[in-house]
Amino acid sequence: MDTNLPKTAHPRLVIIGCGFAGLRLAQQLKHDPVQVVVIDRHNYHNFQPLLYQVATGALEADSIAYPIRKIFAGQKNFFFRLADVERVDPATKLVHTNIGEISYDYLVIATGSLTNFFGIESLERNAMQIKSIPNALNLRSYIFQNFEKALLKSDPEQRQALLNIVVVGGGPTGVEISGSLAEMRRTVLPKDYPELDLSQMKIILVEAGPALLGPMSKKSQDDALRYLQNLGVEVRLNTGIKRFEECRAYYSDTEFIPTENLIWAAGVNGAALPGLPEATITRNKRINVNQWNQVEGLPGIFAIGDVANMVTEDMPKGLPMLAPVAQQQADHLAENFRRLAKGQQPEPFKYFNKGVMAIVARNKAVVDLPKDLHFNGFFGWLTWLFVHLMTLVGFRNKVVAFIDWAFSYWNSDKALRLIIRPFNRRDMKDDRGKRAAEHQAATPEYNPTPPAIQTPAA
Repeated sequence: MDTNLPKTAHPRLVIIGCGFAGLRLAQQLKHDPVQVVVIDRHNYHNFQPLLYQVATGALEADSIAYPIRKIFAGQKNFFFRLADVERVDPATKLVHTNIGEISYDYLVIATGSLTNFFGIESLERNAMQIKSIPNALNLRSYIFQNFEKALLKSDPEQRQALLNIVVVGGGPTGVEISGSLAEMRRTVLPKDYPELDLSQMKIILVEAGPALLGPMSKKSQDDALRYLQNLGVEVRLNTGIKRFEECRAYYSDTEFIPTENLIWAAGVNGAALPGLPEATITRNKRINVNQWNQVEGLPGIFAIGDVANMVTEDMPKGLPMLAPVAQQQADHLAENFRRLAKGQQPEPFKYFNKGVMAIVARNKAVVDLPKDLHFNGFFGWLTWLFVHLMTLVGFRNKVVAFIDWAFSYWNSDKALRLIIRPFNRRDMKDDRGKRAAEHQAATPEYNPTPPAIQTPAA
């Protein structure tokens, strides 16, 4: 029981997931009389907004990852367990993992999100994704492997399929990776592959909606589209990919784009856990929470970050799945735990929108701030760099990322064009997504009344 965790007179708060939300909450509770136990299936914190730069060779993986134990070195109330969570049991207040059971007094679910393929099996089986560091490294290897294969092909159709890259999804991830690939095609690939006619290489960004960067302003949408088109990216709006098989990305029953490289950035689901009442899980696998981030009907269990679905008057579809939301929820929940410990009533959460931004390429970015403030271009690009640099965990990572960016800017080169481990697309199945689907299907019926904890009624 409890995987060798020490006994304590203080309440035990178990946090599942060490992304933006889980990391911030554990840090905020550093000096509180509570035992903080973090469970994660990786021993590092992953800075997801820069995964696309790992995939395109602008940064190495260890520039955006930082060991969890090193982050919390010296925090005496912190304990970490490397494990896969199999299910939670609110009735017994236990978290079941592959290394054993862990009891809790308070439970915070901060599991983030998983890629959503919208039930299209051929895409789930064959498309590349960039939700994790292994995903990004696989994508980088796969793209360069296909360029090596293209050198050997005499058939122009086979060579074209190896060169073409299709990005599905016009959100920030899709826009950013499309722009990065277009820059690579212009400045990097001609040096490495002078034998290939790279004018034949197509980068195609496919978006099912009528505009790129849907949540952003019309100005940002138009600017992003213009930047990408100037870089030579073919943008297809109001277009969806129906299936992807036999090196063909079908956007209708008969029409297709020949490609071996399809990058899926079109949607995400919340990473809800088995064991929660079915009524608390939304259609996109997020967990319904009230204004105190408490899971509906389960006192003592909370959800924050991407997995939490908090509906407000301003956002009837739930707060956006963004890092600032996760961090603000973590800060607020830490303060509410202090209030509960003092016998006070917790305060409702209010999201402060600090703005959104997306980078397209060097000197090209778009930024939306509150009160309809918008700017772009070089100043937007500097703003994006500064915000992401400051948000990176660890002084070393900040320095390394800054040096790599400065080198790439002045040299117009990306030195990390390495095929570290040859990648086979048949081995691509994301085991986390597979397990999440299996667990969701196997979630048992939940009936018992959970033990009461001092939390206001929803």
